[in-house]
Amino acid sequence: MKSLTLDGLRKIMRDCAGENESTDLNVDIGDVCFMDLGYDSLALLETASRLEREFDVTLDDDSVTEDETPNALIQLVNARSRASSQP
Repeated sequence: MKSLTLDGLRKIMRDCAGENESTDLNVDIGDVCFMDLGYDSLALLETASRLEREFDVTLDDDSVTEDETPNALIQLVNARSRASSQP
Protein backbone atom coordinates (compact mmCIF):
# COMPACT_ATOMS: atom_id res chain seq x y z
CA MET A 1 0.00 0.00 0.00
CA LYS A 2 1.31 3.39 -0.99
CA SER A 3 1.53 6.04 1.76
CA LEU A 4 1.69 9.78 1.44
CA THR A 5 4.75 11.38 3.00
CA LEU A 6 5.60 15.00 3.67
CA ASP A 7 8.09 14.94 0.79
CA GLY A 8 5.45 13.49 -1.51
CA LEU A 9 2.95 16.16 -0.49
CA ARG A 10 5.56 18.90 -1.06
CA LYS A 11 6.07 17.68 -4.62
CA ILE A 12 2.34 17.55 -5.31
CA MET A 13 1.83 21.02 -3.81
CA ARG A 14 4.57 22.44 -6.03
CA ASP A 15 3.20 20.69 -9.12
CA CYS A 16 -0.37 21.83 -8.50
CA ALA A 17 0.04 25.34 -7.18
CA GLY A 18 3.67 26.32 -7.40
CA GLU A 19 5.62 27.70 -4.51
CA ASN A 20 5.19 31.05 -2.83
CA GLU A 21 8.42 33.02 -3.19
CA SER A 22 8.37 33.99 0.48
CA THR A 23 7.94 30.40 1.71
CA ASP A 24 10.55 27.66 1.86
CA LEU A 25 8.82 24.31 1.52
CA ASN A 26 12.09 22.47 2.18
CA VAL A 27 11.93 23.10 5.93
CA ASP A 28 9.64 21.27 8.34
CA ILE A 29 6.24 22.52 7.20
CA GLY A 30 4.21 19.67 8.68
CA ASP A 31 2.46 21.74 11.31
CA VAL A 32 2.33 25.07 9.45
CA CYS A 33 -1.09 26.23 8.24
CA PHE A 34 -1.56 26.05 4.49
CA MET A 35 -2.59 29.73 4.47
CA ASP A 36 0.74 30.64 6.09
CA LEU A 37 2.46 28.67 3.33
CA GLY A 38 0.63 30.73 0.71
CA TYR A 39 -1.82 28.00 -0.34
CA ASP A 40 -5.46 29.08 -0.53
CA SER A 41 -8.54 26.87 -0.82
CA LEU A 42 -8.28 26.68 -4.62
CA ALA A 43 -4.69 25.41 -4.38
CA LEU A 44 -5.78 22.87 -1.77
CA LEU A 45 -8.63 21.62 -3.93
CA GLU A 46 -6.26 21.14 -6.87
CA THR A 47 -3.86 19.31 -4.57
CA ALA A 48 -6.73 17.14 -3.27
CA SER A 49 -7.74 16.23 -6.80
CA ARG A 50 -4.22 15.02 -7.52
CA LEU A 51 -4.09 13.10 -4.23
CA GLU A 52 -7.37 11.37 -5.09
CA ARG A 53 -5.95 10.16 -8.39
CA GLU A 54 -2.57 9.09 -7.06
CA PHE A 55 -3.77 7.40 -3.86
CA ASP A 56 -7.18 6.16 -5.06
CA VAL A 57 -9.07 7.89 -2.25
CA THR A 58 -12.09 10.14 -2.06
CA LEU A 59 -11.61 13.48 -0.34
CA ASP A 60 -14.60 15.76 0.11
CA ASP A 61 -13.97 19.48 -0.23
CA ASP A 62 -14.88 20.24 3.39
CA SER A 63 -12.45 17.76 4.90
CA VAL A 64 -9.62 19.03 2.71
CA THR A 65 -10.14 22.68 3.55
CA GLU A 66 -10.66 21.89 7.25
CA ASP A 67 -7.29 20.12 7.46
CA GLU A 68 -5.22 23.19 8.04
CA THR A 69 -1.74 21.65 7.98
CA PRO A 70 0.20 19.28 5.75
CA ASN A 71 0.44 16.71 8.57
CA ALA A 72 -3.34 16.70 9.00
CA LEU A 73 -3.86 16.22 5.26
CA ILE A 74 -1.28 13.42 5.17
CA GLN A 75 -3.06 11.63 8.03
CA LEU A 76 -6.41 11.98 6.26
CA VAL A 77 -5.11 10.60 2.95
CA ASN A 78 -3.28 7.69 4.58
CA ALA A 79 -6.29 6.78 6.76
CA ARG A 80 -8.60 6.81 3.74
CA SER A 81 -6.09 4.84 1.69
CA ARG A 82 -5.83 2.15 4.38
CA ALA A 83 -9.61 2.00 4.75
CA SER A 84 -10.17 1.59 1.02
CA SER A 85 -7.61 -1.21 0.76
CA GLN A 86 -9.18 -3.35 3.46
CA PRO A 87 -11.58 -6.10 2.37
